[in-house]
Amino acid sequence: MKFYQKEIVLPEFKRGYHLITHLLIEEITKELHETKTGQFQAFLKHTSASLTINENADPTVRIDFETHINKMIPENMPYYKHDYEGADDMPAHIKSSMLGCQVSIPISNGKLNLGTWQGVYLGEHRNFGGNRRIVITIIGE
Repeated sequence: MKFYQKEIVLPEFKRGYHLITHLLIEEITKELHETKTGQFQAFLKHTSASLTINENADPTVRIDFETHINKMIPENMPYYKHDYEGADDMPAHIKSSMLGCQVSIPISNGKLNLGTWQGVYLGEHRNFGGNRRIVITIIGE
């Protein structure tokens, strides 16, 4: 059994949902190819962004994600107390908790075993979120 772990820093993304599968794979290509069977985990070290897996082909899905979640979790609600960093602050925390901060993907024959139309999204829920840190872990043989 082999273990590998690496912390990466993503470039700054604007608010919305961004396909980052390729960025994750670029960082662990060698280790991934050396793993016949295993598990890949990506853990986002932030409370105002999220990771999720969904449609990787049609970019309108990511637009619809942003539109819908903003209707579900609106800004400027009068009952929000945590608004020190602006109107997007508390809604970003709720979105992060709802979608989660990690994804786990099987590794088969040196590749992430995603479905044909699946990709990893970074959900950036802040207007100015900055760079995001992700810890990648591979466990396998």
